[in-house]
Formats: sequence, C-alpha cells, structure tokens
Amino acid sequence: MKQFLQTLFKDKNGNYSLRELTVAILLAALLVSWIAQQFFSKAVPEFMFFTIASLVAAGCFGYSLEKGVLPTGPGSGEAV
Repeated sequence: MKQFLQTLFKDKNGNYSLRELTVAILLAALLVSWIAQQFFSKAVPEFMFFTIASLVAAGCFGYSLEKGVLPTGPGSGEAV
C-alpha cells in the first residue's frame, strides 16, 4: 500500500509532483462528497461537485500532455 501511494504521487519522470498530489486530494474530496450525498443525504452544492470534477479532469489532461524523459544514462535528458 505504501509503495502504491508513493508511485501515485510521482510524475512520468519518477519525481514527486504537486499536481499529482492535488489531483489525488481532489479525487478523494469528490469521492467523499458523492458518498455523503448518496448514503447520508447530505446536500453537496452542485457547483462544488462539478468544480472539483473539473479540476481533477484538468490535472489528468495536464498529465497526458507531459513529456516523459528516456532514462538512457546519467545526465541525459532526452524528451520522448
């Protein structure tokens, strides 16, 4: 579980990234708000739900645009 969480917060180059951490936190907030609304009848404002979902989508889209680096050797940084 610890290894899974560590790899979840890394970008394509293997470095820790604030974007991945932010997306994970927003995804957890989205899941909690959905559970609260479905099972505990706690009203979550619709604009908040869609705002969080949009931020998660923007983070995932940014990840798809990111270029990875080929690990060909020490000090080489060729973009894929």
